[in-house]
Amino acid sequence: MKHIIKYIFFLSIILCFSCNQKGKIESKNELSNETSPYLLQHAKNPVNWKAWNDRTLQLAEEENKLIIISIGYSACHWCHVMEEESFENDSIAKIMNDNFISIKVDREERPDIDNVYMNAVQLMTGSGGWPLNCIALPDGRPIFGGTYFTKEQWKEILLNISKLYKENPKKAIDFATKLTEGIQESELITIRKDKANFKEIDLKNAVLNWQQNLDLTYGGSKRDEKFPMPNSLEFLLRYSYQFDDVKVKKHLENTLTKMAFGGIYDQVNGGFSRYSTDKKWHIPHFEKMLYDNAQLVSLYAKAYQNDKKELYKQVIEETLSFVEHELTDQNGAFFSSLDADSKNDENELEEGAYYYFTKQELQNLIIDNFSLFEDYYAINETGLWEKDRYVLIRNATNVAFAKKHKLSIDSLLLKIKNWKLILKKAREEKAKPNLDDKVLTSWNALMIKGYTDAFRALKNDDYLKKAIKNADFILKNQLQKDGNLYRNYKNGKSTITAYSEDYATLIDAFINLYEVTLDEKWLTTSKKLMDFTLENYFNTENNMFYFTSNKSEKLISRKVKVDDNVIASPNSILANCLFKLNLYYSETNYNKIANQMLHNMKEDALKSPSSYSNWLNLMINYTRPYFEVAIAGDKANALNSELLTYYKPNIIIAGTRAINNTIPLLKNKFIEEETFIYVCNLGTCKLPQKEIIKAIRQIEK
Repeated sequence: MKHIIKYIFFLSIILCFSCNQKGKIESKNELSNETSPYLLQHAKNPVNWKAWNDRTLQLAEEENKLIIISIGYSACHWCHVMEEESFENDSIAKIMNDNFISIKVDREERPDIDNVYMNAVQLMTGSGGWPLNCIALPDGRPIFGGTYFTKEQWKEILLNISKLYKENPKKAIDFATKLTEGIQESELITIRKDKANFKEIDLKNAVLNWQQNLDLTYGGSKRDEKFPMPNSLEFLLRYSYQFDDVKVKKHLENTLTKMAFGGIYDQVNGGFSRYSTDKKWHIPHFEKMLYDNAQLVSLYAKAYQNDKKELYKQVIEETLSFVEHELTDQNGAFFSSLDADSKNDENELEEGAYYYFTKQELQNLIIDNFSLFEDYYAINETGLWEKDRYVLIRNATNVAFAKKHKLSIDSLLLKIKNWKLILKKAREEKAKPNLDDKVLTSWNALMIKGYTDAFRALKNDDYLKKAIKNADFILKNQLQKDGNLYRNYKNGKSTITAYSEDYATLIDAFINLYEVTLDEKWLTTSKKLMDFTLENYFNTENNMFYFTSNKSEKLISRKVKVDDNVIASPNSILANCLFKLNLYYSETNYNKIANQMLHNMKEDALKSPSSYSNWLNLMINYTRPYFEVAIAGDKANALNSELLTYYKPNIIIAGTRAINNTIPLLKNKFIEEETFIYVCNLGTCKLPQKEIIKAIRQIEK
């Protein structure tokens, strides 16, 4: 009897350890077998979540149950809110478990699924976002969708749609049929068969119309929420340079400055949050994404090349320091994101807890010159967030601030350095936001480009080493012998067939890496990847690229992504790369395809330039002079290093130190014991030069 009592006693202790604070035994659903940090966050929900796979979809059809497709990502604040309010609630979970097959999707791992159901929600509601929640028929065709719902709203939706399907399934099926037809029709892009004609005046008019939506006070677009939109800003940088547009240049400089001064930029550790919730760039949603920071490094690096502003250099260095310390694995891979939420002093998850300070905290930390610190970082009504919480911002340049307080620049910079060291140390005492440590090929490719662009601007050898280390990681782990890429890498395992986005960004990154290193393997790999993409993702009927491979799982529609959002579309990136690879390899078919793709998109791009900025970038190539710069000889690398310091967005670079190379652009350009720089336009070269400064003069805008 004593043995039985002792057994029960120990069993109760074991059960207690597996209980949550409400005294309920924690159960695990099928997501506990997944590797995605986002899916694992939901593994202990009472909802019987399943992953998207053939087995789950077959189960829905066998049981004739509606499917809930809930899509989000690890760093998403409102995804966490809906989980806490609805998916951790037993009564909501019971409704979901009894009436639906519930599927969780990590949008970053499976953007193909996200694309389809986001399109459905946008057609139904006119807007979209995350969390994205769709309800679909057992065959996957959607009948309802939206984003965040309160617990009461979600409960009512579940009960009403479940009742509809049970009592009037024909009505649900008819709606799903019409909606699916709408989704499929929205994906259609018709090939334009008239002759392509790209004109400067069209570009100028498009930018003129775009300017009506620019916020000339705070920078960015006229919106209550501000997203950085790096590829749009990069186009405006190039446009202002090549078209000598002073107004656009002023707007760009104002935007870059306001972002760097704002709370969207982490004034302590560096790095950008995803977007700001106000028009002043002050209060962000605090998640930090790899793709944002990668592209913003590229943007600030090119801006620094153009006008050498110290602020841009600071942003580059601090952002890359953040990436190195928070988002980089020992093997050279880059992680995906940091969460918006972290534990506060009460041990509760709170958005921004890691980033804000109270005034009392700051007074206790900054003992000397607090009034100076207070003015520099706007610890006043301007910098106040809520409830005595401050997100650090700036309102003045260092020069203006030093002049106001009668300080030397060196003295001020020393104070700022000390302030940041103190605040960094204080941050180390706080609970850090959760890390999404999956590795995505396309986002890593963007970071390769970020590092190589930073190397061009600042000549920091460590930046180039990190770019090459990551590129080698991708070649070793993500690229298969048959040319297939993997999308995802986690826990030492590569998974998920890559999308055209992965190929596009990697081709672009490797071209960029070639221009910096002159190592031919990066260019030849780019060409091989492009040829593979043409074979497996290309639609010969309209000359555009599908998002998914010919061999990928078939969804209810096959997406063709063409609009340039925070990340440029795969099609616009591939079209730009085809244009460049044609110049390297004299592959006229590449140029023919790029030209046709731009022609297909021209009308949309001119009508909505901010949504197609990377297409307009390609249009400049066809309307303004574009040059091939070839450097051949023993001093090729040294001369190229000098060339890279210039902002020249209308050139490609090739180079060799040996007579033997396989790049047609370099053919017959190597002369023993000499190093010449050839500036050519569509194969017609100007007088060869021995000095970069003289070659630069040959490159027209």
